[in-house]
Amino acid sequence: MSTTATMGDMGNSTVEFYPKGTRGGGKEEGGHGAGDFGVTLTELRELMELRGNDALQKIQDSFGDTEGLCQRLQSSTSDGLSGDPADLERRGQVYGQNFIPPKKPKTFLELVWEALQDVTLIILEIAAIISLALSFYQPPGDETESCGNVSAGAEDEGEGEANWIEGAAILLSVACVVLVTAFNDWSKEKQFRGLQSRIEQEQKFTVVRKGNVIQIPVADMMVGDMAQVKYGDLLPADGILVQANDLKIDESSLTGESDHVRKSVEKDPMLLSGTHVMEGSGRMLVTAVGVNSQTGIIFTLLGAGDVEEDGKEKKGKQPDGAVENNQNKAKKQDGGVAMEMQPLKSAEGGEVEDREKKKTNIPKKEKSVLQGKLTKLAVQIGKAGLVMSAITVIILVLYFVIDTFVVEGHVWVTECTPVYVQYFVKFFIIGVTVLVVAVPEGLPLAVTISLAYSVKKMMKDNNLVRHLDACETMGNATAICSDKTGTLTTNRMTVVQAYVGDVHHRVIPDPGQINPRILDILVNAIAINSAYTSKILPPDVEGGLAKQVGNKTECGLLGFVLDLQQDYMPVREQIPEERLYKVYTFNSVRKSMSTVTKLPDGSFRLFSKGASEIMLKKCSYILDPNGESRTFRPRDRDEMVKQVIEPMACEGLRTICIAYRDLPTNPEPDWENEAEIVTELTCITVVGIEDPVRPEVPEAIRKCQRAGITVRMVTGDNINTARAIAAKCGIIHPGDDFICLEGKDFNRRIRNEKGEIEQERIDKIWPKLRVLARSSPTDKHTLVKGIIDSSVLEQRQVVAVTGDGTNDGPALKKADVGFAMGIAGTDVAKEASDIILTDDNFSSIVKAVMWGRNVYDSISKFLQFQLTVNVVAVIVAFTGACITQDSPLKAVQMLWVNLIMDTFASLALATEPPTEALLLRKPYGRNNPLISLTMMKNILGHGVYQLVIIFTLLFIGERIFNIDSGRNAPLHSPPSEHYTIIFNTFVLMQLFNEINARKIHGERNVFDGIFSNPIFCSIVLGTFAMQIVIVQWGGKPFSCAPLNMEQWLWCLFVGVGELLWGQVIATVPTERLPCLKEAGLGLEPGEEEGEELAEDEEEIDCAERELRRGQILWFRGLNRIQTQMEVVSTFKRSGSFQGAVRRRSSVLSQLHDVNTISTPSHVALSTATANTSPAPGNAGGESVP
Repeated sequence: MSTTATMGDMGNSTVEFYPKGTRGGGKEEGGHGAGDFGVTLTELRELMELRGNDALQKIQDSFGDTEGLCQRLQSSTSDGLSGDPADLERRGQVYGQNFIPPKKPKTFLELVWEALQDVTLIILEIAAIISLALSFYQPPGDETESCGNVSAGAEDEGEGEANWIEGAAILLSVACVVLVTAFNDWSKEKQFRGLQSRIEQEQKFTVVRKGNVIQIPVADMMVGDMAQVKYGDLLPADGILVQANDLKIDESSLTGESDHVRKSVEKDPMLLSGTHVMEGSGRMLVTAVGVNSQTGIIFTLLGAGDVEEDGKEKKGKQPDGAVENNQNKAKKQDGGVAMEMQPLKSAEGGEVEDREKKKTNIPKKEKSVLQGKLTKLAVQIGKAGLVMSAITVIILVLYFVIDTFVVEGHVWVTECTPVYVQYFVKFFIIGVTVLVVAVPEGLPLAVTISLAYSVKKMMKDNNLVRHLDACETMGNATAICSDKTGTLTTNRMTVVQAYVGDVHHRVIPDPGQINPRILDILVNAIAINSAYTSKILPPDVEGGLAKQVGNKTECGLLGFVLDLQQDYMPVREQIPEERLYKVYTFNSVRKSMSTVTKLPDGSFRLFSKGASEIMLKKCSYILDPNGESRTFRPRDRDEMVKQVIEPMACEGLRTICIAYRDLPTNPEPDWENEAEIVTELTCITVVGIEDPVRPEVPEAIRKCQRAGITVRMVTGDNINTARAIAAKCGIIHPGDDFICLEGKDFNRRIRNEKGEIEQERIDKIWPKLRVLARSSPTDKHTLVKGIIDSSVLEQRQVVAVTGDGTNDGPALKKADVGFAMGIAGTDVAKEASDIILTDDNFSSIVKAVMWGRNVYDSISKFLQFQLTVNVVAVIVAFTGACITQDSPLKAVQMLWVNLIMDTFASLALATEPPTEALLLRKPYGRNNPLISLTMMKNILGHGVYQLVIIFTLLFIGERIFNIDSGRNAPLHSPPSEHYTIIFNTFVLMQLFNEINARKIHGERNVFDGIFSNPIFCSIVLGTFAMQIVIVQWGGKPFSCAPLNMEQWLWCLFVGVGELLWGQVIATVPTERLPCLKEAGLGLEPGEEEGEELAEDEEEIDCAERELRRGQILWFRGLNRIQTQMEVVSTFKRSGSFQGAVRRRSSVLSQLHDVNTISTPSHVALSTATANTSPAPGNAGGESVP
């Protein structure tokens, strides 16, 4: 890592960036603040800009020590704040609140303006305005004859003065479409804000108030609060450490240094918001919140709360990658982002993307597989529509010109120009209308509505979706890698067996059965060597189970103490946390936790607990039934593993060994040399902890397997325990062909002689692997990556992963969908996830699969409906125009059809609730076409029916109904019954076809479950009512003449015919129609994001140059393909291209590091990512991921 400008530098430079009103008025404000508190906001800000020794010196000079600062803030290191509302209010006024003011939402008018930017609508508006202008121009009466039969019939009807109506009606319908679109966008944005505030309220932090440890929402934290920090926390505010146990912080989000920074009261007590606690625990005094904290300052620089931020940011100098990373987010920041929302990014592969991701990028960037397929389809249809509409206009104009000037021999006279122009405008409007109907604007709308609706409903099913497209990706999931503890099990640990004093107790022994000396050591070992935040509280309701707070395994052990009729609280009161001499906290490498206390005689005692196989290797002694220690040889250990540990594990119990060691005072041991200290232990006991399988899990897993999804268990537990639980859950069945591996065997099998991981080796294992035990987070990441990159099966696997620990971050990020645990999950895991399971329950994942498949099906239903309408409307308008010089469906009628198809149908079909039947089929797969053969059959079949009916009505309709023909009507003639019947029949056929569209897999019963969707029913009925109004009273604007009862019944009869015809189509077997071609195919890798790739082309090249400099050319070509594959997969997750290249190599980030040094005139935070201002060797200044 290059050490660019350090955080200390930042201290010299940030001073000039104060939020409005704090710099100038800071002193006075502090002045009146100092009356209340002994330290001003400015002093605290200056203090928080220092690091290490400078900070310690400053605390000493200004306040004496941290205790002194605490008193000045009227807080206490032991009891925290009083929690008195008036006091909290006052603190909020002097030191600010812990949230960053939101960016203003877009107003409704801005959304209307955005909706008006649609090209087709603009063309229509222009055409309508020209038509309006011309309708007010009347050529002198006597000369109209000389223009041929062009305008005959218009004046006779006395309709001449109503010419303006068509233009006005088009403008009105455009207004309708725009308002509906804007309203949809507005409600969508409102939903996102609701979702986001929900996520913010979820985020709580532990503080001490009035001596009680409580959890409060992050936004309620105040300066002066005493906060408890522990492994896995994301710090929501800046603070100064008061007490720490082996605390290590990942500050890469601010400094770019990937090494964890050790924090201690004596050396470096400064904790900064947005950084992650990677190890240990401690207490800190909060000294800066909201815009005054380090993350807040960065956000203020980016203008998070400003209105005019866009202009500034694009020009503004971004001092570094951390800011750049934030800048994309802050630019579009919506909603009051509570402080915890701004973790930036760690330099390693598991970078933590902003929680903003979900709300900022959704409207702009995120393109899932489905949206990629849809965009491609929409572009294809649009092109076809454009060609059709151009041909229509050309044919109409040519026909008119030849007919008027060649056949009839008229000469173009100046006076007649407006009349001719009116004709050309009319042709142009017809052409545009064909285009409007051809382009399915409803597609993006349907996707959005469907996703937004699903996300809202998924909340009720305990799925909090953070990235919209995760919901739809889940529908294609083929593999789920699940944790065991808490997801498949209840995460309520209870000790059910114990091996103490050479006796294996199958049930919890009576205290009398255990030697008092052993009992005493045991109680001390459990009470002291566990986080003091873990405790057991009385149940909320009488007769209920006691509440377990904190780490569940520790709670299980504390429960064991209570079951032995002992109490752990007196021990903790006697040795409070401050008096613990040294703590080696639990992490995934150690798989154990140890605590050192000083005994009254000055010697030391170390207590240790951890996974039994690992701990027993460190034990050299064991306590016998009399409480005396005797030697414990390797062969005793093997015996114990066979006799005690394996039988416990085979019953699905977790085995934990508890041990201790006495150490001399003199010479004092070297506490940093952990291997020397945690060895030669004396084993006290081995306990078996039961964590029962959740009752609903076996059924949920059975549903997954039936739906074609493989469930794999990845756990840190012993392999026997894991296998027993997997069998109980139904992940493995006796007699099946499956593999269960331990992490070390897995690693041995997938690595070659050089220790490198080989994809071919992983491919041999993963298809049969069902349980991976004793696995590290790296193993989990390797497995997920191996399955995703595998090409053994023809479909690429779509992998979902669950995780709760800080170290699960990389795997959650790598997976297609990452599920974090809402209750047990750490902030870091939630940060890296796509969906948060608010009840930590595996069966909620099955609900997510159901909703994901439902989204896909809803879109397909809408497509089937929309394309039928498009095909028919375009062909009718085109042929009608070519044969009769006039489209049977007028511009305004087309717009109405477009409105019901696009907007209402997308609402009706996108809100179908999911059914269990969705879980009976296999996943569609990533490359499957959007429009299946069955759907193609339906589209063409219904299209043929509708075209036959409409052309019959168009050419012989007047004879059937015995009315005047509407063909070849002159310009501005009144609406005819003939064309009204065509329009009405067309709309009614669409309405009944909408009911057919509810089923896309060739089911017979299209009414199945129709009443469970009130939205659908109300939209169909509402559209029908509107149609009656338009036909009967629409008159000239809608080009409709009122129809009588008999004509209405005929129209209805033909419409209902759609339902019967649907049954006929369902009877034709799809296999018999080889001519059908599936459309909307999966995209070629690298072709997926047409538009995005164009703008990111240079970025890839830049990455290529850096990574492949001096490598052989063909290798580069190969690499290019890989990059593009990666782009495709990354688009789904991160919605920004930068993630792709960033994931490919952290090498790149380091290469660019050099460019991030910047002058102290503005903030220089060093970082592992490059800045966005043009860097040397990065000509053109494309942003470099």
